[in-house]
Amino acid sequence: MSISGGELVARMLRAEGVEIVFGIVDGSYFGLCEGLRQQGIRLVSPRHETTAAHMAGAYARLTGRLGVCIASNGPGAANLLPGVAVENGEGNRVLALTSWRRSPIVGPDRGGTYQYFDQLSVMRPMTKWSGAARSFERIPETLRRAFRIAFEGRPGVVHVTVPEDLLNGSFASEIALQAPARYRRTEPLAPGAEQLRRSAELLAGARKPLLQVGSGVLHAGAAAPLEELARLLRAPITTSWGGRPAVDERLPNKIPMLPPLIDEVRREADVVLALGTRFGETDWWGKPPYWGSPDEQQVVQVDCDEEILGQNRPVELAVLADLRVYLELLLAELKGRDVVGLEDRQARLDAWARRVGELRAFLRAIPGPEDASPMHSAHVPLVCRELFDDDAILVIDGGNTAVWTNLYHEHRTPGALLGTFKFGMLGAGPGQALGAKCAFPDRQVYCILGDGAMGFHPQEVETAVRNRLPVVFFVLCDRQWGMVKMSQSMALDAETMLAEKKLPPGRTLNTDFGEIRFDELAGAMGAHGERVASARELRAAIPRCLASGLPAVVHVDVDPVAHLWVPGLDVFKKMHLEPGA
Repeated sequence: MSISGGELVARMLRAEGVEIVFGIVDGSYFGLCEGLRQQGIRLVSPRHETTAAHMAGAYARLTGRLGVCIASNGPGAANLLPGVAVENGEGNRVLALTSWRRSPIVGPDRGGTYQYFDQLSVMRPMTKWSGAARSFERIPETLRRAFRIAFEGRPGVVHVTVPEDLLNGSFASEIALQAPARYRRTEPLAPGAEQLRRSAELLAGARKPLLQVGSGVLHAGAAAPLEELARLLRAPITTSWGGRPAVDERLPNKIPMLPPLIDEVRREADVVLALGTRFGETDWWGKPPYWGSPDEQQVVQVDCDEEILGQNRPVELAVLADLRVYLELLLAELKGRDVVGLEDRQARLDAWARRVGELRAFLRAIPGPEDASPMHSAHVPLVCRELFDDDAILVIDGGNTAVWTNLYHEHRTPGALLGTFKFGMLGAGPGQALGAKCAFPDRQVYCILGDGAMGFHPQEVETAVRNRLPVVFFVLCDRQWGMVKMSQSMALDAETMLAEKKLPPGRTLNTDFGEIRFDELAGAMGAHGERVASARELRAAIPRCLASGLPAVVHVDVDPVAHLWVPGLDVFKKMHLEPGA
């Protein structure tokens, strides 16, 4: 039997349960594209390779499956690089497949090779692993290694490149495919009995226990046992930025990411159960004064990646385990124990709930009336939360737009919130939204992003139209790099900013830009377009967008001055300093 290398790759992807691949077709891997078709694997093509990576990352995060993106040698692989950096940084399980020039002239090239750079080496520091199959016979070995690394430890991107003559050539093959269980671990890691006993002992005996949740809870599909544990212990839950999507924020145990309350809750805890979190920079590295002293605050850290355990903060107990398995077994262990101080724990939760209510009331008063034009940015997430389903998937993209949206959005369904919480990448939102719609075609998907962010990849609206992915994009248009303009303005003339809320035109450096009519741009690509300038107009536009059955873009005119003054921006800036500095 003769097959192409591309067909062999496609068969191995099918054996791993892959149903969809994201990427742009190219002659350098036509054998792969044809193989995908033969295996019943859908190929969804965006307009830019970076978008393919973001689609694969969003698909992987939402489904728990392997996301796959493809790019052609040279220019295609170069275009893929920004997406690879982001998705690896975000910790999404993605396989990036690239073609390479023909075998005799790569690794290294002769000098002057057309559409060539050392993509294998360039990808290496950006990914969990980067490898090349340099012969047809070694394609299975290389892919098996990539799959194995993809499913071990913290998720991220793995890269495999295959020369074009191998992908497209015909080879006599007797290679027998192996089931995934023959070459990688398929059962989740379980904790030891003594670790469970000690965890239960610490949490049941704590006066002020705290559950700190990272994105590992999402990857493990552990939201349900997490919520059950919080109720059993009557313990508060705080999250990392990336871990926020794991928790229904209507849960009374959830402490929102609002200072100074979140800092007080973290600092006062005597026992912290850290689940799938690294205590990274956005969590102040787990250091005082935002956390308790390591001498007084005991930490039980649980993760599937051993390198993370104890990396940024000393721990009382380090547990290498799958989070869902750990939580389910911990619940069983705790149900045979007395939990001390439940009344006091509940009283603290009630007190915090009252403070959360006060903070939210303060925030709700900021946007002002719904008929104001141009509208206040905060109205967009508030109105969207009212009109979209509880399980609608929200993608957030932008600078100040992202901060406003994160502050005012109430997250209700575990997993239904996407963004670049670790990378802060502008322009990833359109691709993430399309990947989310591919993952869950029957759920509503909407994206709130700034006009600066949308300017990176507006062409992907055509991708949505062509692939019948009815996502709704809300583009908050202030015609400026808002976060940068605010920082510049305060640095140039803080006194005038505090008094007038803005500086005279032209005072800042390259922070303003002209208008793009995103509603008309959408119409030119076959999508539904709307332009609104008040919250009242927005309320009327959303049902029309949903009823159209098309991808939709809502051009939202927001107050450019109010947009600058997002609450908590000073905390965001302070986060870039070492705690205590």
